[in-house]
Amino acid sequence: MRLSRGCAAWLLAVAMWDASLWAQTQGVGCGGAVVSQAARGGTCTDLAKTIEGLLEGPAVARDHWGIAVAGMDGAPIFSLNEGQLFQPASNAKLFTTAAALPLLGERRRFTTTLSGPALSDGILTGDLTLIGDGDASFGGTRVPYVEPQDRAQRSSQPPQQPVGGVALLQNLEDMADALVTAGVKRVTGDVVGFDNEFPWQPYAADWAQDDLLWGYGAPISGLSVNDNQLRMTVTPGARVGDAATMVIEPAVPYYELRSSVMTVAHKSDSAVGVERVPGSKVLRVFGGIAVGAEADVEEIAIEDPVEFAAIALKEMLERRGISVQGSARAVHRKSTEMRGFRTQVMEPVAGLPSSMVGTPGGVFSGAACGEHCPVLINHKSPSVVEDIVATNKESLNLHAELLLRQLGRTYGSEGSTAQGARVVRQFLVNAGIDKDDFVLFDGSGLSGHDLVTPRATVRLLQYASTQPWFTDWRSSFPVGGVDGSLEERFTKAPLKGKVFAKTGTLGEARALSGYVECASGRTVIFSIMVGNHLPQVHADRDVMDKIVEAIAAAN
Repeated sequence: MRLSRGCAAWLLAVAMWDASLWAQTQGVGCGGAVVSQAARGGTCTDLAKTIEGLLEGPAVARDHWGIAVAGMDGAPIFSLNEGQLFQPASNAKLFTTAAALPLLGERRRFTTTLSGPALSDGILTGDLTLIGDGDASFGGTRVPYVEPQDRAQRSSQPPQQPVGGVALLQNLEDMADALVTAGVKRVTGDVVGFDNEFPWQPYAADWAQDDLLWGYGAPISGLSVNDNQLRMTVTPGARVGDAATMVIEPAVPYYELRSSVMTVAHKSDSAVGVERVPGSKVLRVFGGIAVGAEADVEEIAIEDPVEFAAIALKEMLERRGISVQGSARAVHRKSTEMRGFRTQVMEPVAGLPSSMVGTPGGVFSGAACGEHCPVLINHKSPSVVEDIVATNKESLNLHAELLLRQLGRTYGSEGSTAQGARVVRQFLVNAGIDKDDFVLFDGSGLSGHDLVTPRATVRLLQYASTQPWFTDWRSSFPVGGVDGSLEERFTKAPLKGKVFAKTGTLGEARALSGYVECASGRTVIFSIMVGNHLPQVHADRDVMDKIVEAIAAAN
C-alpha cells in the first residue's frame, strides 16, 4: 500500500489494535499510517515520512505492507494496516514457542526408548522396538544451538567419527553400541520403528507439494531421526563430460538414487535438479555441475522417518555382528478423531495453566511401553528451552511442529496438529490477543493457510515481556549481525547486536518481528509483514531492514 503525502490530525482509535490504548491516545496520521504523538519526534516529517518514502520505491510499491510498532508497555508508536491479515511464514514459530515454553516447562525432556524381550544367552527372542516420544533432535546435532564463533572453532578440530563414520546418527549408534556391551548376539524378530505417541499426520494443511522434497518440508513423526532429512552432496568430476560424484549422508540404504548429473564446462550451464514423486523412494538427480565448482549440497526429506530409523538401526546392529532374523519396519498410529480441523481448534481448552509446574528434572515420558517391555535403553532429549533456542535461531520447522504436537498431547485430546493448534489458540486468547487476529494451521508457518495480523504479533511480544519466562524466550531470537537467521543482516553499527527478531519467508510473503534497542536506549516492539511481493526478489527484505533502522533512529 502506498501512503499519501498529506498529513492530518487523526484519532488513533481509527486504527486501534488495543482499544483501551488507542482510545486514550491522539496521534498524527499520514494516509493509512498512524503515528503516536507519544513517539519520539512522532510527526509526519520523520518516522512516517521515512517509511512512506521507503514504501514508494518502485521495487516494493506494489507489495502489501503491514506494520505495527509499540513501546514495551504496549503504547502504540506507528501502524500501517496493522489489523489486516498476512501470511506470517516462520513468524508463526513465535506463537508456537511462546506457548510451548511456559506450558511444557523449560526443563521438560522427552525419552526415546529401545525396548524388547529379556536377553537370554545373548539372544533377544522377539522384536526390538524403537519407540519415539517426540524428540525432534534424536540422532542429529542441531540441539543445543551452537553460536557461529563456536561452530567455526569446532570445525577446525579433527572430527570425532563413531563406528562406521555415521556421525549424523550418533544417538542410534550409541544404542547399537550399548546392545553390544550388553552381550546381544542375535535378534530373532524384526527391528520396529514405533510411532505411537502422535497420530501419523506427516504434513499439515496446505503444505505446498514442491516443499515436501526438501529438508525444511520433511514429514512430522513422533519418532524422528536426523531432523528427518538426508544431506546430498554433488561434486563435479575432474574433466568436462565426467559423471558427477554423489554422496548421501547418513549412508543408510533407503532411497534408490538415479543420477544423470554430468560435469560441464561453464558455470552458466551449472544447475542440479532433484525430483521425487510423493510416496516414492526413487530419487532422481539430473543436470550439470561446472568443472572446478564448489559442491552442490542439498537437504532431502526422508519419506518415512520411522521406517528409516528402523532400517538404520538394523544396519548398525548387523555391522557390529548382531544378526537380525527379521526385517526393518514401521508402525504408525492412525487418528480416530472424526471432527474437522477448525471444529477442533475452536473448542476451548478449559483450565489451561499460565505455566507448567514440572516434575523433578522435568522429564516427561509418555511413550507407551506395553508389550514392548522391558526397556533396554533410554535416550533423553535436550530440554524444551534448548530446543526452542535452536528452533527460533535456525527456524527449524520440524522442531516447531513437534512442540505443537507435544502441546496437543499434554493439554488436548491427542498429539495431533489440530489439538496443538487448539492449545496455542487458547493460550493466545488468554494472553489478550483478539481471536480474529490469527488463524494457525501448523506450528512452523509452512502452511499457506496461516494468517496473522501485525498487531497480534506485537501484542504477543508485549505480553511475553511481562512474563517470568521472557528472558529465556527472547534469548531464542536471532540477533542482528550476530547469529541465527539474522547473522547476515544488520551487520553494522548502530544496529549490530541490537535487533532481536524472528524472520519469516514463504513464497511471496515475508515477515520480521521482535525487539530493537533504539538510539535513545529505549527498546521498542515491532512487527513488519509483507505479502504479494514479486517472486525471487529481495527488495522487500532490504526495505524491511531500513524500516527497522528508521524505527530505531526515531525512538
